[in-house]
This record gives sequence, structure tokens and C-alpha cells, in this order.
Amino acid sequence: MLIAFISCADGKKKEDVTETTEKDYSEQHKEALAFCKEKGMSTDYYFLIDMSVHSGKNRFYTYSFKEGKITDSNMVTHGSCDVYEPNRTKYQKAKFSNRPESHCSSNGKYKIGSRDYSSWGINVKYWLHGLEESNSNAKDRVIVLHSWDAVSDSEVYPRFSPLSWGCPAVSDVFMRKLDAKLKQTEKPVLLWIL
Repeated sequence: MLIAFISCADGKKKEDVTETTEKDYSEQHKEALAFCKEKGMSTDYYFLIDMSVHSGKNRFYTYSFKEGKITDSNMVTHGSCDVYEPNRTKYQKAKFSNRPESHCSSNGKYKIGSRDYSSWGINVKYWLHGLEESNSNAKDRVIVLHSWDAVSDSEVYPRFSPLSWGCPAVSDVFMRKLDAKLKQTEKPVLLWIL
């Protein structure tokens, strides 16, 4: 009993401590640059989404290969993934599936495709083309990058971000930044969901 009291004395759970720790994505950045060079994609920057980070925190990152650093970050949704089976932890943790109509996020590398009209947010979406077995159905599932006015433009932790049907949805303000950047980029851009 005394041990339990001492271990909980600071009021923080172990998981809360890891949430405030900056992650090292240097290996992902190296792999992303090599991948972009090999596939003829933009070597100016790429987008990295880390679904292991709490959804109430920034977990969508713009990484500049030229500057060698993350230049922007914001919140992003993950899929509810509750169509085929109950998902009691859907707010706390992203589950992945490539299955059509699952409403799950799909991890892996994507090529950001053409700009199109969206009925959500600022009315702009970018088609995502899955480049791996884990996300090969992205286009058929209509998994796109878009904005949604329900997504906050600043962290809401310990509250959670709203859930999507599998799309990485960002705030309207952040989408305007991404849209401006993507419109100026000649080569396809990599989006990588971990």
C-alpha cells in the first residue's frame, strides 16, 4: 500500500510523462529523403504524421530537408475504426486498417496527389495515393487530406481531437498553410503516417 502511495504521489501517470517528451524522428527523416530521391518526389520537404502521439497534441509535422528541421506542426485526426468491431479506445489510440469502409486510418507512405474540391473545411482536399500494402486502398476508400472546422488549431490535451472516417483532417487555418505550400511545389510530396 505504501509503495502505491509513493509511486502515485506526483499525480502523473507514466504515459503522461512520455507525452511531453520530444521524439527523435531523425531515422524517419533520413529514410524519407532517400525514398523521395528514389521515387522522384520533392526533396524540399515532406509531411510526417505520428499517430502514436495523443490526438490532443500536435502530431502532423512539416519537415524541411533543406533546413534539417521541423518547420511547422499541428493537430490531425485519426479514424474511428469502429465499423466492423467495437473500438473502446478509439479516442486514445489510432487503429490501422486498409479495409474498405472500416473508417480506420491507414499507416504508411503516401504520394499527395491532385488538388480537388471538398465539402469539408476550406473546401480543398488532396487525394492520397497509398504506396504500400498497408494503404493501397486509400484512393478507393477516399482517404484524402482535408480540413475540418471541428479540429482545433492549437493543442487541446488532455482532451482529444475529433475522430474522422480515416482521413487525416487538420484545422482550417493549418490547411490554408499546407495548401499554399503544396500549390507552389512542382514535384509530388510525401506524406508518411506512422
